Amino acid sequence: MATSKKTGGSAKKPAKKAAPKKSAAKTGVKTTATDESVAAADTTTHSAVAAGVPHESVDPAGGEVRRRDFINIAAVSFAGVGGAVVVLPLISQMSASADVMALASVEVDVSAIMPGQAIKTTWRKQPVFIRNLLPAEVAQAKASDKDPMPDPQTLDERTLPGHENWLVTLGVCTHLGCVPTGAAQGEVKGDYGGYFCPCHGSHYDLAGRIRKGPAPSNLEVPKYSFLSDTVIQIG
Repeated sequence: MATSKKTGGSAKKPAKKAAPKKSAAKTGVKTTATDESVAAADTTTHSAVAAGVPHESVDPAGGEVRRRDFINIAAVSFAGVGGAVVVLPLISQMSASADVMALASVEVDVSAIMPGQAIKTTWRKQPVFIRNLLPAEVAQAKASDKDPMPDPQTLDERTLPGHENWLVTLGVCTHLGCVPTGAAQGEVKGDYGGYFCPCHGSHYDLAGRIRKGPAPSNLEVPKYSFLSDTVIQIG
């Protein structure tokens, strides 16, 4: 008997087709894309660090600063503005007041000051001594010009030409800012006949020069000029 071909035990089932392998080219493309993404993230991170943004504050995907860091930056900015608001009034207080600026200069009538007398006045809220030296006192002061002094100055350097008998100085001791005596009638004039600071014993001569004591320099001579023979403008 003939054996049928359709039912023959020796017939083999057709083999399944193997799944196609992914090409090396496609694999290579994916790898390259991944590397480029990582490189871009690294570039963003390095740029942010170079700009002063902390590394942990950078989002590698987009390079943006996190919300928390934005809040911190805003808080620091507001603190700086607040500090400026606090400092400005303090600086304004340190500026000269309107009444002081109004006394930028003052005119003094010296016609009533007799030779050998002195008066006290004020300029910019500071005491000022104006002394009318006797001819003998002028000669005495000039004779002392070459004496050893802590702050050497001649009488001519401390007075105006043609008015060497008029000595104008601030009435402030150069040691600690006390007001010396010697301008008013009967006050102690010190060992050199000028002014004496009783606080720490500084002695000034007839030209207001420091001669003895802890004061380091002479009584200051402010800027002044004669508007007439009897009127002095200080400042």
